[in-house]
Amino acid sequence: MKSVFFKTHGDIAVLEYGDQPEPGPGFGQVLVRLHTAALNHLDLWGREGWPGLKLPLPHIPGADGAGEIESLGEGVSGWQVGDRVVINANLGCGNCPFCLAGQDNRCVDWHLLGETIQGTYAEFVSVPARNLFKLPNEFAFTSAAAAGLVYHTAWHSLITRGQLHAGETILIVGASGGVNTACIAIAKFSGAKVIVIGSSKEKLALAESLGADVLIDRSQEADWSKSVYQSTRRKGVDLVVDNVGTTFPLSMKAARKGSRILTVGTTGGARFEIDNRYIYSKHLSIIGSTMGTIQDFHKVMSLVCNRKIKVALDTTFPLFEARRAQERLQNGGKLGKITPAISP
Repeated sequence: MKSVFFKTHGDIAVLEYGDQPEPGPGFGQVLVRLHTAALNHLDLWGREGWPGLKLPLPHIPGADGAGEIESLGEGVSGWQVGDRVVINANLGCGNCPFCLAGQDNRCVDWHLLGETIQGTYAEFVSVPARNLFKLPNEFAFTSAAAAGLVYHTAWHSLITRGQLHAGETILIVGASGGVNTACIAIAKFSGAKVIVIGSSKEKLALAESLGADVLIDRSQEADWSKSVYQSTRRKGVDLVVDNVGTTFPLSMKAARKGSRILTVGTTGGARFEIDNRYIYSKHLSIIGSTMGTIQDFHKVMSLVCNRKIKVALDTTFPLFEARRAQERLQNGGKLGKITPAISP
């Protein structure tokens, strides 16, 4: 099968396009013929490598994907060849105490498709049948693939862990990234007032199209926490989404007493300093999470497919132009999700 892969870790130049063995579905798995994938920052991190990462090489990246079922493995029921599906990239074992309790994103043998398991930059991928969601006939593969990982992650963070509810005010640090755009759309659907910090007029315009109520340009205001306070009549926000990390000091300033700060990543760097006085004096809760549960995935994808929640799309590239696609993601100029097209 045609795929994009790397034989060694490094910069964009290590990505190759060519033939790799077609996977076969194991017990409880299905083989999906992919029509569309979607890029995430983990594609860059996996390609570059990190201390302790031991991938069987060559490795095919890609967590997101949507397409049609090509074949069924033994033990699979409830699915048919030709069913249109989107993939849940969160791979739990299905048997540990966490999985049995419905907390598969805390699995003791947890994996993420495309990170430690061969991914979706390919014509075919095999995944457990429980990791599929059936798509309506009229719903585009591109939008489904774009929503998969980031909307799953955002829903679990905002709704399951963060307990966001109507009438609250939420601050989202970042206007155009996958998880952040998902957070904007989900927060607006949930009835919250949405304040967004962005780095350009174009990115803030995207946030506004997804429902953001207050737009703050950080390129014009280095200490944007002051504007956040002004927009909330000096009360502060009820909840903060900060997946940058290095912006935690400003996020804490913008938070009201008793606020929750949610994080699913650290795009600005894994290590940074915070002033602990904000945490105890404001009674702040810092809540972290990774991906989401199967229940979260079905809930948010149902809303996406019923067009209750918008999906932001950037550029579609042919799969063989994966270097260009990753370069666009790496340069930070995207406005929504980048989606490699794999087959018609």
